[in-house]
Amino acid sequence: MKDIILIVLIVVGTALGLILGYYLRKVYGAKQKDSAEAKIKESLDAAKSKQKELELNAKNKAIAIIDDAKKEEVSRRHELTTAQKRLEQREEKFDKKILELEDKQQKLFDKANSIEQIKKQIGKIKNQQIEKLESVAGLKKEDALNVLLELIEKKNKETVVSRIRKMENESSEELEKKAKDILAVVVQRTAISHASESTTTVVSLPTDEMKGRIIGREGRNIKTIEQLTGVEIIVDDTPGAIIVSGFSPIRRHLAKKTLEKLIQDGRIHPTKIEGAIEESKKELSLEIRKAGEEALFEVGVTGLDPKLVQIIGRLKYRTSYGQNALRHSIEVCFLSALLAEQLGGDVAVAKKAGILHDIGKAVDHEIQGTHPEIGRDIAKKFNLPDEIIQPILTHHDDKPPTLESVIVKVADAISGARPGARKDTYEKYLQRLSELEDVANSFEGVEKSYAIQAGREVRVFVRSEQVDDLGAQKMAESIAKKVEEELKYPGEIKVNVIRETRVTEYAR
Repeated sequence: MKDIILIVLIVVGTALGLILGYYLRKVYGAKQKDSAEAKIKESLDAAKSKQKELELNAKNKAIAIIDDAKKEEVSRRHELTTAQKRLEQREEKFDKKILELEDKQQKLFDKANSIEQIKKQIGKIKNQQIEKLESVAGLKKEDALNVLLELIEKKNKETVVSRIRKMENESSEELEKKAKDILAVVVQRTAISHASESTTTVVSLPTDEMKGRIIGREGRNIKTIEQLTGVEIIVDDTPGAIIVSGFSPIRRHLAKKTLEKLIQDGRIHPTKIEGAIEESKKELSLEIRKAGEEALFEVGVTGLDPKLVQIIGRLKYRTSYGQNALRHSIEVCFLSALLAEQLGGDVAVAKKAGILHDIGKAVDHEIQGTHPEIGRDIAKKFNLPDEIIQPILTHHDDKPPTLESVIVKVADAISGARPGARKDTYEKYLQRLSELEDVANSFEGVEKSYAIQAGREVRVFVRSEQVDDLGAQKMAESIAKKVEEELKYPGEIKVNVIRETRVTEYAR
C-alpha cells in the first residue's frame, strides 16, 4: 500500500512538475517574444530615422553640388562670352590690317608701275640725247669713249706709269726678296741627280751568233718575245748588241731581263721564253717593291700600304720629259718638306703629298684620265686623308686650295724647271730659244731681243722714240700672253722689256 501511494505520489509529482514546467516555459517564451519584438521595432524606428537623416543629407549635398555646377556653368559661359568678344575684336582688327596691307600693296604696285614708266621715259630721253650728241659731235658713243680714254691716257701717262711702278715696287720687292731667300735655302739643301731615260734599251750579246738564235726559225723566237712583252726587238748590224724599243720602261726592262736569262741559259725556244718571262716578272715585281721601299726610306715616309709602295716603285720605270719620275718625286718630297718648314706648313703632310703627287703616272698608260685624277683615285682607294689628296689633285691647278697644295705645286715646278732636270735635244733647245726670240721680235718697236737663262728669260730692247714707258708696260704683258698662247715650255719665262734713252754729246 505504501508502495502504491509512493508510486502515485511520484506520478502526481512528475505530472505537476511537467505541467508547471510547461506553464513556466510558455510564460517565459511570451515575455522573450515581446522583448524581441520591442527591440526589432526600436531598431526599425532607429533605421528609419537614420535613413531619413541620410536622405536629408544626400539631398542637401545634391542641392549644393547642383548649385556649384550652376555657378561654374555661369562662370564658363561668362568666360566664353568674353573670349568670343575678344576674338571678334581681333578679327575686326585683322580685317582692318589686311585691308590696309592690301591698300599699301596696291599703292606699291602703282608706284612700281609708275617708276617703270618713268625709267622707260628716261631711257627714251637718254637715247634721244645720245643720238643728238652723236649727230652734233659726228661720233658714235664707243668712238667718243675711245677718244676720251686716249686723251686721259695722254694727259696722265706719266702719272699712271709712276703709279704702276710704285705699286709694283711696294708689293713685289719685299715678297720677291723673301721668296728668293726661301728658294735659295731650299735649292741649296737639295741636290739629287736625274738619270735620263730614252725609249730604247741596249742588250749586250756575247757573240753575233746569238742574234740568229734569238730570232729563231722563221722568226718564231723574236715574235714570241715581242708578243709576250709588248716591245719591239731591233736586230741590226750593230756588233755585239740588239736594241729593245718600247714606250713603257717596265716592258723594256722585262724584255731585257728575259733576254739576259735566255742568253745565259743558251736554250732559246718559245716554251723556254715563256718560263723566262714569268720568272723575270716575279723578279721585276720584287725590284719594283724594293725601289718603292728604298724611296720611302730615303725620304723618311712611313705607314703606307704595301700595295701603294708597289705602285710608287713603278715610278722608277717612268719618265717625263726625260726626267725619272721616281727621282723627281723624291726631290719634290724633299723640296716640299723644306718649303713647309720655311713657310710654317705641315711638314709631314707636305712630304707625303710630295712623294705621292705623281703617283698617277705609274699607271696612266693603263687607266684613262689625267695623272692628277688617277692619283686622287688611288689615294682614295688606300683611304689617305683629304689633306694629302688635295695636293695630289691640284698640283697643276692655277689656285691650289691649301698651303700644302701650293707648296707641292711650287716644289714640282722647281724640280721640273731647274737647269739639267729635264732632257732636251740640242735641236729642240735651239728651236725653243729661236721661237721665243721670234715672238718678241714680232712686236712693233722692238729693236732686238735675247733669250737667256736657258730660255727662262727673254730680254727685249725697244726703241725709245717709238715706245714710251706705258707702252713698254703694255708690251711686256702682250709678249708674255703671246708666249703663253703659242709656245710650250716647262716652268715659267720672265719677260723683261728694256727702254732707255741715250744722249751723246762731245765737248770740243
